[in-house]
Amino acid sequence: MEAGQAVAAERLLRPNVVGRSVRAAGRAARFVLHDPALLFASLLLGILIFLAIFGSVIWQKDPLAINLDQTLQPPSWAHPMGTDSVGRDVFARFNGGAQISLSVGAIVVVAGALLGGLIGVLAGALGGATDNASMRAMDSLLAFPPLILAMAVTVGFGIGLKTAVLGIILTTIPYYARLVRSDVLRVRSMNYVEAAAALGASRPRIMARHIVPHLGSTMLIQAGAVFGYAILAVAALGFVGLGAQIPTPEWGTMITEGLDNVLTGGWWVGVFPGIGVLMAVTGMSIIADRARDIFDPRGEYIRV
Repeated sequence: MEAGQAVAAERLLRPNVVGRSVRAAGRAARFVLHDPALLFASLLLGILIFLAIFGSVIWQKDPLAINLDQTLQPPSWAHPMGTDSVGRDVFARFNGGAQISLSVGAIVVVAGALLGGLIGVLAGALGGATDNASMRAMDSLLAFPPLILAMAVTVGFGIGLKTAVLGIILTTIPYYARLVRSDVLRVRSMNYVEAAAALGASRPRIMARHIVPHLGSTMLIQAGAVFGYAILAVAALGFVGLGAQIPTPEWGTMITEGLDNVLTGGWWVGVFPGIGVLMAVTGMSIIADRARDIFDPRGEYIRV
């Protein structure tokens, strides 16, 4: 009987997470409709997502097909983004680059959130030696500039797209971990969590029912920032030859290939993939910035 009363009391004390989510979704819809910058960012990302999913269906050309009779053709109806130095269609390669970049961004966001979020939750909830050891490990990773650390991992495990993604994921874990830990410490100090503990709720139950559900907005805001960073990082690694390798249709490698043609007039080879990177990073940066206003209108979100 006492256990049943404790559970009932917990339900009354716990904030309505579902209600907060519904209200946040309503605020998001209003923001999109009334915020020109957010609408513009959503349009940019929507175009890239559409091309990544349906580009190969709409424009049925092989991004790896070489045609030496059509080298360095300027943008036209036959080739909307022109052709490169060996006659490959740049638009087809742009669509392939969108698919790779957006996929990498999604993988990095999910993997970094799972690993970093788990470390942050355990550190904040358990405290003591667990907190100290995990945060010192995160500090050791933060001592390196993110892109340099990703380069080191890529060189150490072998040059290629897969190892580049692994290196980028590693650089995002400390940011997730420290941010989630700070949020866990904040939530732990709230009255409803202390009341649940006083009613006899176990630590795992408190973590699962009262702490973790309130980390969603924080994780979402950080995910938006990480997504843009991942796209920029994979393009940077491809540009310096440590990520995707030529002739893979990835925006970084395409920019590298286009450098040789800039001075000869073939500007389109490197400019269009550069525009793709700009669209993705700009769009996601605006969305991440607006997400903070949507989910944290009182300005309580603190980046660690």
